[in-house]
Amino acid sequence: MKMFLVIYAEASDESIIGAFKSAGFKSYTKMHGATGEGEESEPKLGTHCWPGKNNALFIGVHPEEIQHISDLVRKLKVEHPRAGIRAFTFPMEECI
Repeated sequence: MKMFLVIYAEASDESIIGAFKSAGFKSYTKMHGATGEGEESEPKLGTHCWPGKNNALFIGVHPEEIQHISDLVRKLKVEHPRAGIRAFTFPMEECI
């Protein structure tokens, strides 16, 4: 298994979650209110000067699903250019 991590602007949450569910990725863990600075969008620090926050989705996927979910993220980046969507994968091993 792989862990697929997606970070995006909180303001785009409904559209992003809907797209993942429509594509068949219905199981996830979401962290609300993440802050940070990225390369493709303005900082989202939850402050007066830099308002907004991010959400992070953790989605466990089988290796053969990586291409499909990556293609979905590429599509979402085009549809939501201000959401600052970024995606990463890393190994995942269930221990219990």
